[in-house]
Amino acid sequence: MVEIRLENECYVGSNQRKALFDLHIPENFNGKLVVFVHGYKGFKDWGSWNLVDFEFTELGYGFAKFNLTHNGGTAIYAKDFPDLEAFSKNTYSKEINDIVYFLNHLEGLGLPPYTIHLIGHSRGGGVGLIVAHEDRRIASITAWASIASIADRMPQGNELAAWKKNGVRYELNSRTQQQMPIGYALYEDFMANKERFNIQNACSSLSIPRLVIHGAKDTSVGIEEGRKLADWMRVPLFEVPNANHTFGSVHPLTEYKLTDDLKCVVDLTMGFLNNL
Repeated sequence: MVEIRLENECYVGSNQRKALFDLHIPENFNGKLVVFVHGYKGFKDWGSWNLVDFEFTELGYGFAKFNLTHNGGTAIYAKDFPDLEAFSKNTYSKEINDIVYFLNHLEGLGLPPYTIHLIGHSRGGGVGLIVAHEDRRIASITAWASIASIADRMPQGNELAAWKKNGVRYELNSRTQQQMPIGYALYEDFMANKERFNIQNACSSLSIPRLVIHGAKDTSVGIEEGRKLADWMRVPLFEVPNANHTFGSVHPLTEYKLTDDLKCVVDLTMGFLNNL
């Protein structure tokens, strides 16, 4: 077959907002399309994600990665966070819907027959697990350093009261030094969808093949969350010794190759998918 390569193309997601995506289908396509979902304060071109794309497509997998519509990027600038207003309006519902909108967009591209294998990193893993629970198109789900709870990430007490009063709270992005605004609508969306956003319930009902990988030294999403996910999904946890939240990858890259820890994660995932 003819190779397909699309870079920085647009799809239309939540609130009719456009965001960018990449898609690579190699000539030796094996019929398995990996769809990668980035995490909080992430984007499709962060760190080593382009290298991960290469690793999969070199061995016959298709690979698609995309920006969530309210991640702070725009349809012109895929990297970093030039649109903090959009970031402030993000919700978990929008992220879940973006995945579905993107899968719908792929269906309209006239691609060769494929099955969808979702990989989510960090918060992208959490929303990916919810989509895998709801969307029958997902053939497998892989969680990389995934969150296990949305509720646990919501402020309480005085912090919650101040958020409601002010309508916004801020988190510092230590890399860009931006104060990232988080609108109170995120909490309202959570309260309106508490049952739907229960990752434990989503995991417990999954019957498709599933894989959980977590770094033992993850200080952003602790290893305990990986253990919970594996327990709820009744699968082993693959723990990468000494690995951090991004498996050693940084942005911008200082060396154009996978770290040993991320290579381990890719190899584990590839072994899992090869057996499906």
